[in-house]
Amino acid sequence: MTIDPRLENQLRQGFKYLNRFMLLMWRLGLGQWLNIWPSVLGRYMVITHVGRKSGLKRRTPVNYALVDDEVYCLAGFGPVSDWYRNVIAHPQVEVWLPNGWWAGHAEEVIHPGARLPLLRQVLIGSGFAAYAAGLDPRRMTDAELEAATRDYCLLQIRLTEARTGKDGPGDLAWVWPVLALALLSLALRRGPKGPSASSGCCSRGRRR
Repeated sequence: MTIDPRLENQLRQGFKYLNRFMLLMWRLGLGQWLNIWPSVLGRYMVITHVGRKSGLKRRTPVNYALVDDEVYCLAGFGPVSDWYRNVIAHPQVEVWLPNGWWAGHAEEVIHPGARLPLLRQVLIGSGFAAYAAGLDPRRMTDAELEAATRDYCLLQIRLTEARTGKDGPGDLAWVWPVLALALLSLALRRGPKGPSASSGCCSRGRRR
């Protein structure tokens, strides 16, 4: 299936803004809430990869599926996706999952017998995103799905060790206590207004 170039561009722009929101939610410590309704909203993780040219760490939210304790994700726009090209160049990655922060090793799944059923699981795990791309992974036959996703790139990520420390999920969660203190301070500065206003009114009345 060939997607109309205008639709593909619209999807790219839409997912670009959506990814920024998803990443912010993860950094604020709300990543688990993004996975609260996977059948509709999808399953989301963040993959940290190294830029093949810059050498800098990059973070990209992606849909995923967990099959036999292995993580699978896909580049829906094919091999032109920057994050996919980075992962192929530097397969040592990190992933933020609802159950924690992990280091892992990524490799592309190309075996025909394994690729399609795993790809279907990732698409099912993508919720509305698959339908936005014109795919119905629950109803499409193998032949239909194979033809429609010929350019998709499926990756397997083998989790190697748990990670801790800074720069992980929730690295901006300090915002919440600061915000709570700011709101409390604002509330205390305002103070109660009702009683003082009414007593002033009564006192003016007695002076008259």
